[in-house]
Amino acid sequence: MIERREAERLVAREPAEQAADADRAAAFRRLAEQHLDASYRLARAILHDPIEAQDAVHDAFVRAWQHWGTLRDPSRFDPWFSRIVVNTYRNRLRLRGRTAVIDISSVVEAAAAGDPFAASNDRQQLGLALARLDVGLRVIVALRFSEDLTIDDIATRLAIPAGTAKSRLHQETLAIS
Repeated sequence: MIERREAERLVAREPAEQAADADRAAAFRRLAEQHLDASYRLARAILHDPIEAQDAVHDAFVRAWQHWGTLRDPSRFDPWFSRIVVNTYRNRLRLRGRTAVIDISSVVEAAAAGDPFAASNDRQQLGLALARLDVGLRVIVALRFSEDLTIDDIATRLAIPAGTAKSRLHQETLAIS
């Protein structure tokens, strides 16, 4: 008798649950579409490869969808999603392995002297320099200069103290310059 009552109750709730699932999916889709372009730009700045950036953005959105139920406050979507995005990009970089930091300031200075294509060359050299940074430091530099975030915003997104973000950013700006 108890089993029959439970089955009846489940059948009666099914349309309401389906509507809730559809609302949940629509809310996620709306928020995800708002963040797609910015997520790709950040991935491109960090990973320095358009195909890998597309894959990383896809992976981040899949991970966000899988954990969508853990977001208690939809108004906190931005920092929650940013953390997923940054962690996804970090993991991709870790899989690639570490590379050495190379000072390119002399190359940039020599190329800029009287060159009409200096700005283009600078962007290319800067992109190459960013690609050589350590994974965690590249994320901080990309968040600061590609996303134009403040130190406090970077610290919040990476779940690190603001002083740590500031010192890492200072360390990397010296290594790049």
